[in-house]
Amino acid sequence: MIIDDAGRALLTQRRDNGHWEAPGGVLELHEDINAGLRREIEEETGLQIEPLALTGVYKNMARGIVALVFRCKVTGGHLVETDEAKAFCWAHEDKVVALAPEAFAVRVLDAMWFKGSPAVRHHDGTYLLGT
Repeated sequence: MIIDDAGRALLTQRRDNGHWEAPGGVLELHEDINAGLRREIEEETGLQIEPLALTGVYKNMARGIVALVFRCKVTGGHLVETDEAKAFCWAHEDKVVALAPEAFAVRVLDAMWFKGSPAVRHHDGTYLLGT
């Protein structure tokens, strides 16, 4: 999750379904986590980043997918539309909640509110499950 100096998070609007989410993706088999994170963010946004902290672990219970979310800072580049992202939005908390489905908004909010211990959450692809 990219957080700027004004406390806003970067959301991307996906080309395939129009949903607003944090940029990210799947790491290649040979990549370490930080290198894969840098590659995915640059491919999707045109930005170079530096990972700062793991802010959350999220499991989609319906699909068995585990996502790791990192708070990152921008170190270079500029936003560019890509095959995956058709628009970008720097959003404060209220706009994150308005644009993103609950299961994705909570990842952004956890990164924004990060205090040193990663969140661990479960969801069904749209909504959070349990506490």
